[in-house]
Amino acid sequence: MSGLTLGLMSLSIVELEVMIKAGEPHDRKNAEKILPLVKNQHLLLCTLLIGNALAMEALPIFVDSLLPAWGAILISVTLILAFGEIIPQAVCSRYGLSIGAKLSFLVRLIIIVFFPLSYPISKLLDLLLGKRHSTLLGRAELKSLVYMHGNEAGKGGELTHDETTIISGALDMSQKSAKDAMTPVSQIFSLDINFKLDEKTMGLIASAGHSRIPIYSVNPNVIIGFILVKNLIKVRPEDETSIRDLPIRRMPKVDLNLPLYDILNIFQTGRSHMAAVVGTKNHTNTNTPVHEKSINGSPNKDANVFLSIPALNSSETSHQSPIRCIDSISDEDEEVIGIITLEDVMEELIQVIYNMLSLQMLVI
Repeated sequence: MSGLTLGLMSLSIVELEVMIKAGEPHDRKNAEKILPLVKNQHLLLCTLLIGNALAMEALPIFVDSLLPAWGAILISVTLILAFGEIIPQAVCSRYGLSIGAKLSFLVRLIIIVFFPLSYPISKLLDLLLGKRHSTLLGRAELKSLVYMHGNEAGKGGELTHDETTIISGALDMSQKSAKDAMTPVSQIFSLDINFKLDEKTMGLIASAGHSRIPIYSVNPNVIIGFILVKNLIKVRPEDETSIRDLPIRRMPKVDLNLPLYDILNIFQTGRSHMAAVVGTKNHTNTNTPVHEKSINGSPNKDANVFLSIPALNSSETSHQSPIRCIDSISDEDEEVIGIITLEDVMEELIQVIYNMLSLQMLVI
C-alpha cells in the first residue's frame, strides 16, 4: 500500500493529461487508467493509508500468535520495513505509472470496500484544505523547463538551440509591446510627400534598400502612409515625378503599449506589413468613424485600395481598439513616435536566429 501511495500520489493530473494527449501508446493507456483515480486525490489518499495501516497492524498480531513477543516484534518490523516500505516504495517510485495501471482494478476495489470510512475523511480534507487542482507552470517556469529539455543543457533533451530560442521568444512576446520592437522616427528613412523622384531621391531610396518607404507631410512625425518601392520601377528620374502623384498606401496606427501578439494579428491579415506607432497625449475615442479621403482632401474612389487598414473581427471591434486610420485623430492628440514592421515582430520572436540570418544575407 505504501508503494501505491507513493507511486500514485506522485503523478500529477497535468502530467497524466499530457501523457494521454502526446505520450507513447503504452503510457497513454496507463495514464487513462490512472487519471480517474488521481482526480479525487484525497479519497485515494485516505483509502490507501487506511489499507496500509490495517496491514501494518494485522501482521504483528498474526505473528504474535506464533512466536514470542520479542520474535514477533523482530519478524514483523523486518517484514514491514523490507516488503512493506523500502522495496515497494523503491519500485513504485520508478515504475509508478505502469504498476499503478496494472493494479488500478485492485485500487478501485479497495476504494469501494473502505468507502464508508474514507469518503467522510476525504470530504473533510476537501473542506479544510480544498481540492487539489492541476498545477500549471508559469511563464518563467516554462522557459526554464524548455531550456532544461534543450540538448545544450546536457541532460539528454531533444530540443535544439534554435527550437529553445524560438519557444523562449514566443513566451517573451506577450510581455513586450510595440515600444520594445519599433524603430524610432529619428532612425527611419522616410520621404516628404512633396519630394520629387529625381536622381538624388532615387539614389537615396536605392541606398536605403527598403521595400516600403514611409511618407510624411512637412513634419517627419506626421506620417500619412507609405509607398512600395516596387511601384517605382517604371518611374524615370528625369521626369521628376512628385511623390504626391504615387499611390500612397495608408498604414494602421497602433498604440505604443499594444502587445506584439496583437500587432502580429494585424499583420497576418495581409493588408499591411508596416504600422505607425503613436503615443497618446490625451484620452480619445478610438471608435470615431473616419471618412476616407485622398491626400489632397477630396474623396478618393481608390480609398479602399490605398487608404485602408486591416479589417477587425467582431471580438476586436467590440472593445476600444488602438488601431485606427491615419486621419482619425488630430496631431494635437497623437504623434507618430516610431515605425514597426512584420520583420521587427519576427525578430522579437526568433531573436538571435533572425539576426544571424540577416547577417548572412548581408554577407551574400
